Amino acid sequence: MNTLDLFKQRFNQFQSENNLSALSDIRQNAFNTLNQLGIPTFKHEEWKYTRIGGVFNKEHQIPVGQIGTSFTPMDLNPIRLPGHEQANELVFINGLFSFPLSSIRSSGLVVLSLEEATEKEYKEVISKYLGHSINYLKDGINALNTAFLQGGIFIHAKRGHAVEHPIYIYNVVDGRSENILAQPRSLVYVSEHAQVQLVETYATIGAGESFTNQVMEIVVEKDAKMEYYKIQNDKDHTNQVSTTHIRQLGTSYVHTVTISLNGGIVRNNLNVILEADHCEAHLYGLYFHQGQSHIDNHTVVDNVNPNCLSNELYKGILNDNATGVFNGKILVRQQAQKTNAYQSNRNVLLSDNSSVNSKPQLEIFADDVKCSHGCTVGKLNEDGLFYLRSRGISEKIARSLLLQAFAIDILEQIKPEPIRKHIENLIAERLEFE
Repeated sequence: MNTLDLFKQRFNQFQSENNLSALSDIRQNAFNTLNQLGIPTFKHEEWKYTRIGGVFNKEHQIPVGQIGTSFTPMDLNPIRLPGHEQANELVFINGLFSFPLSSIRSSGLVVLSLEEATEKEYKEVISKYLGHSINYLKDGINALNTAFLQGGIFIHAKRGHAVEHPIYIYNVVDGRSENILAQPRSLVYVSEHAQVQLVETYATIGAGESFTNQVMEIVVEKDAKMEYYKIQNDKDHTNQVSTTHIRQLGTSYVHTVTISLNGGIVRNNLNVILEADHCEAHLYGLYFHQGQSHIDNHTVVDNVNPNCLSNELYKGILNDNATGVFNGKILVRQQAQKTNAYQSNRNVLLSDNSSVNSKPQLEIFADDVKCSHGCTVGKLNEDGLFYLRSRGISEKIARSLLLQAFAIDILEQIKPEPIRKHIENLIAERLEFE
């Protein structure tokens, strides 16, 4: 049985058991899209350098219904991020949200299941914004998440509230007994004049192979501020496609930082759509991969309205046989005059067997804009290395210092101090073994 036939069999059973759900129609439409598009191959331009099809050659269990795992709060403790005592903690196990394992500490925050939210005053919000990412990600992977949409959550930062505690989102796969296909789903709604910090991380326990296909859609309203941090440092036998789709519907501020340190195949889709005048968006990323791992960052900044500013800087360090992809697109629509949009990708290759494919893109249909893009790929600065060695510093320490200096302007963009120190420590540990 091929992959699509297997998904069809599971989907039909899933739909028959959940045909009264308010989300039934959106799931059916997504499955129709999956059936039409299939799993992307190298012939799909957006997946040219990332071969995801091999992940589906092994059978994965798709959890539905109850979480069905013996995962306990004790199992969560080693995964918790620093500062969790003062954070809102939201926990997904095998793609399904767990209310018992989660903690809501902020009065300005509402967290509901998507099913429950559609039955309350948020029905219109869910109807209007859930699933918008499919307009930008026309492939079967995104549709697969929506087709099996269950156990997702709605996160609402209330109007006028600066959510006083950061939101930590743990995407955990319990692979102690079988291979798991986990598909977390969330819709985040940041109301007018609200402020919120989101920190998302991933972890797999057990020896089973995991594939996490995650989708988070974020809506930011007028005069709101949203910071988003993603940390990827999972095991070698894990694979991940992580989609973050952000819409700035009113004049607002968005700040994102993506840190990717380990995993088998890791693909990040980050879309930022500036749909109002005078929006501001900052996108930062650092990827530091080694071994046989593969990291792919695909970003889209879509300037729909005029007078917007975006700044994007991604840096990569690749060692051993690791491979990387950066594909960043800036789109400036005809009415988006006075746009300022900047993009840069810089890479350091530490071995002859590592490689990166970088493809910065500009599509400009307006004539009064300031836009630039560029990329560099090279080895560690030999002059800097020689300078440090001439001062009596060992080669290992000199290399470590230069790599830390290369990464510092990304790490400085991580505003929550406990998270920044955590990332710095992870990188320092990595450099100890370089």
